[in-house]
Amino acid sequence: MTTSVSPQHPYSPAFRAGDTVYVSGALSVDADYQPVAGRDQALDAAVVRMTERLETVGAGLGDVVKLTYYVTDLSLREEANRQFERLFAVPRPARTFLEVSNLPYGATVEIDAIAHVGQGEH
Repeated sequence: MTTSVSPQHPYSPAFRAGDTVYVSGALSVDADYQPVAGRDQALDAAVVRMTERLETVGAGLGDVVKLTYYVTDLSLREEANRQFERLFAVPRPARTFLEVSNLPYGATVEIDAIAHVGQGEH
């Protein structure tokens, strides 16, 4: 098993178990944990944070097989759909899209992921 440990988090931002990578929720915040304003910008910021976490265990967006979006505004779904189409080739990963009442640091989007980094198709 491979983990990415950060002294500022009591959890692993990414955890690799065999060929599977689990990425903890990545928020729509900047490097200083300030919320990113703007609908598309917030979605993109969460993806940037998620990608950084994937990279800590040798994975990338092309390895993602499942994403879960947590948003504070369900109307972000259309922007998220466009982002999804822009980021992922067909067949695209599975996805769940949920509205929540609040997210840490005032973020409006959080994305967690599961990736497959082994041999063969995923």
